[in-house]
Amino acid sequence: MNEFELIDLMVAELDDAARGVVLGPGDDGAVTRVPESCELVSSIDTLLADVHFPAAAAAQLVGYRAIMVCVSDLAAMGAEPGFALVALNLPEANGTWARGFAKGIANAARKVAIKIVGGNVSAGPLCVTVSAHGYVPLGQALTRGNARPGDVVFVTGSLGAAAAAVADGGLIDFQSAEDLSGPARRYFMPEARVEAGMALRGIASSAIDISDGLLQDLSHICVSSGVGAQLTEADIPVAHGVDLNLALNGGDDYELCFTVPAERADQLPALGVAATRIGLVRAEPGMELDGEPVSGSGYRHFEQ
Repeated sequence: MNEFELIDLMVAELDDAARGVVLGPGDDGAVTRVPESCELVSSIDTLLADVHFPAAAAAQLVGYRAIMVCVSDLAAMGAEPGFALVALNLPEANGTWARGFAKGIANAARKVAIKIVGGNVSAGPLCVTVSAHGYVPLGQALTRGNARPGDVVFVTGSLGAAAAAVADGGLIDFQSAEDLSGPARRYFMPEARVEAGMALRGIASSAIDISDGLLQDLSHICVSSGVGAQLTEADIPVAHGVDLNLALNGGDDYELCFTVPAERADQLPALGVAATRIGLVRAEPGMELDGEPVSGSGYRHFEQ
């Protein structure tokens, strides 16, 4: 089996997840249309075997996770998902693996309403790259750089379960989405908070998705905005049965951390945004947890 046959297998599995654009998979390039009065938001993520997912993990789960991880970046910027391209390196031409991978991609794509418009397949160490693109009304993209002293810090969901799954091992024991439970589900099937991100346009002063740990990612907001933050430990939404350290530093949650001006903080429920207040933005640089200095120790490439 060659690369073109693998591509045909995957495109067939994608079905409707590859339709709905001007020109999708099958040509030298895809053709899409940006909605009127919108700007294009683009992001790209590379997932390496045994770094971002276990090499022996089920292909369907790898595909699902790859899409959600990248679309989470669109959610953090308040973007409506538009289209994505997927590049896959495979050690060998395994049609069964490729079909399962495409099935996972399609399931995730349908859930967040993003179209898979093309990609590439090549021989090499197992690796997935996803480039996701979405739309925001002119001037309404959320960024990391506009938090102000007095703003309230929020996070969606609960934190630490995905990191607990990694710490506990056993992620290769699950062969399909139906088999998943507890922390392993949070790891392989994160939920990109697209609806929350879109609802926060014009409300949030800054936002980021939590991929490398709450503290590390919140520090990016602080540095970009030239501010600091003070957090309350009792308010951190730690996932059930998870250690606080994993909730603060574990990563792989793909929840949103965002700031909102204090006078607008009470508007979130009316917008349908379920989030927990965990602290305040302050003028002084750095972060504190219950009054004590704290810094992030989340994942960093080249330092492991």
